Amino acid sequence: MRKGASIVEQFFDSEFCYFLFFIQDEFICDVLKSKSNPIVKSVKNYDPVISIENSATVHAFFQSMVLYFDDRFKPDQSLLELKFRELILTIADNPKNAELLSYFRSLLQEPQTVSLQKVMEDNFCFNLKMEEFAKITARSLSAFKRDFMRVYGTTPGKWLMEKRLNNAFHLLTNMGKTVSEAAFESGFESTSHFSRSFRQRFGDSPTSIRHRIAV
Repeated sequence: MRKGASIVEQFFDSEFCYFLFFIQDEFICDVLKSKSNPIVKSVKNYDPVISIENSATVHAFFQSMVLYFDDRFKPDQSLLELKFRELILTIADNPKNAELLSYFRSLLQEPQTVSLQKVMEDNFCFNLKMEEFAKITARSLSAFKRDFMRVYGTTPGKWLMEKRLNNAFHLLTNMGKTVSEAAFESGFESTSHFSRSFRQRFGDSPTSIRHRIAV
């Protein structure tokens, strides 16, 4: 999964287990730069969630990592770094991972400091706190607010409200979403807060506008 936010929903009753490994972009870039052979060029676009070719080497890596979770001792940090270097190089050497390789190339081409604009555009619809937005952009909270004002000419709070309301309006009028769906998918904590803000912005309630479009 690319950096940013994600929502996990379980639609079945059976239990399941999964492992999440969080790897910094800088670490990925450092490993890729150490490759003897450069990454094959690819023009394929990439989605927020990218599947990895389940090769024998990837399967062996997963099995080796499971062993560490069964052990009562935490593995050394240097060992973990070696294991993740192994994973990145293994994936990068498989041409069947074209979509992920395209994403890897984008990491190498963009500045090491995460683009503030890209992060905001990709994650405005998630109900994140300012501190979390700042963390994703690799900035302190004060630096995040300062850089945001310089880029957008307004505060993060005002920008997020406008962006979320416009997105909710689009979902209601063009996508056939319900009021609660539009509120949730635009990053609002509650439908009541969403309805008040929506009326202030557009002069009418989201329910009225949705019914008007449906008629």
